[in-house]
Amino acid sequence: MVSYRHPINSINQSHNQPINFIVEAVKNNKKTIWAWAMFDWANQAYNMVILSTIFPAYYVAITQDNNPGGMVTFFGHRYINTVLSTYVLGLSYLIIVFLLPILTSIADYKGHKKLYMQLFTWMGSLACAGMFFFTMHTFTFSMICYGLASIGYCGGFVFYNSYLPQIATLDQQDAVSAKGFIYGFAGSIVVQVLCFVFVLSPKTFGITDDVAARLSFLIVGIWWIGFSFIAFYMLPKGQPNSGSHEYNVLTGGFKELGKVWRKVKQLPLLKRFLPAFFFYSVGVQTILLVAANFGAKELKMPEEDLIVIILLIQIVAIIGAAITAKLSAKYGNTKVLAGIVGIWCLICGSVYFVANAHQFYAAAVVVGLVMGGVQSLSRSTFSKYIPANIPDTASYFSFYDVTEKLSIVVGLFAFGFVESVTHEMRDSALMLDGFFAMGLILLVSLIVLEGRVRSTESVAV
Repeated sequence: MVSYRHPINSINQSHNQPINFIVEAVKNNKKTIWAWAMFDWANQAYNMVILSTIFPAYYVAITQDNNPGGMVTFFGHRYINTVLSTYVLGLSYLIIVFLLPILTSIADYKGHKKLYMQLFTWMGSLACAGMFFFTMHTFTFSMICYGLASIGYCGGFVFYNSYLPQIATLDQQDAVSAKGFIYGFAGSIVVQVLCFVFVLSPKTFGITDDVAARLSFLIVGIWWIGFSFIAFYMLPKGQPNSGSHEYNVLTGGFKELGKVWRKVKQLPLLKRFLPAFFFYSVGVQTILLVAANFGAKELKMPEEDLIVIILLIQIVAIIGAAITAKLSAKYGNTKVLAGIVGIWCLICGSVYFVANAHQFYAAAVVVGLVMGGVQSLSRSTFSKYIPANIPDTASYFSFYDVTEKLSIVVGLFAFGFVESVTHEMRDSALMLDGFFAMGLILLVSLIVLEGRVRSTESVAV
């Protein structure tokens, strides 16, 4: 049997699945793809300001200035300030790990994935706006808002990801995935520059430094929900899964999830890709989430320098995502992914030796080049491994997102634990390099497996 699918998926992973050459008219619609990308434009403001720049610097500053040794109290327990923020993030992702498989299966069952995307987006944007009140007097409430914002962001993103195979044909998914990340990076830069105006010159607006930082959190919340309405209005509804209506909503969700898991185990490439994705995501996602804390605490970098560095990363990431999409078309997804993860191994190992802002800048440039590429290419690679012509994709993408979120949970708790024991974030960064190495080994084995399956299935009838 000769296959005519995209090069990476010229491999038919299941001999029992017929290839359907009928393409839905809704796919590759420019307006739909634009609306989908605008959701990334909206929510990456959270990723930039809350996870990467202004909030980490603000959090370290107020907790260091007001507490000896940077120790803080949360629900009666004492923590190192950066360890607590790492744990709160880790807990929010752990909640998502348990919650999303149920919700995505129900979304498939009822065809309501856009509704769930809206609910999580409202939760995240309102919690982010609530962080405007973040002071040491409101510390517990504010940290809860911090966790809820993370849950809202992650929850909305899983349903957003599940639209990719619904709006783009197989041969266009790399480019469309990269477009989403490019829009996200660009939108986050616009918001960061807007917040930068207030943070750098608060007296111009008659406000103090801390109010300027907290105003940024409010701006992010408004931007996030405001631009999300484009996607809410223009994206299609999910399609109900036929044949699942004999179940009630809750048991139907679990049973549908079980069916998908059994299918995943029968797809050799998808089954091999998921653990590789898990291991290198532990490193990638954890580094992105703790980089600003590292710069503020270990290198004593001021907030302005951190913002410039993260802006630099975002700008370079746009270039990196575009380059990666072109490289994957020429060399194949898994080979390019393996090369990118190899670069991540070198970056992570070098972080242990970073001693000043100039070295941090150099590392940031390389991180930017590989950050957008590894994220967009991972998403499109998984999308191509999903069986063709299934009625909805939310349940399949729950495995992708749960794998990613579980990797973040492992990474954040491991990073926080090592720091709590050694009191050195550098030791935590070095520990992450082992996860990158394992991910690289598994990607290489996936390349070998692809070659074997391709040679078997390319034999002419």
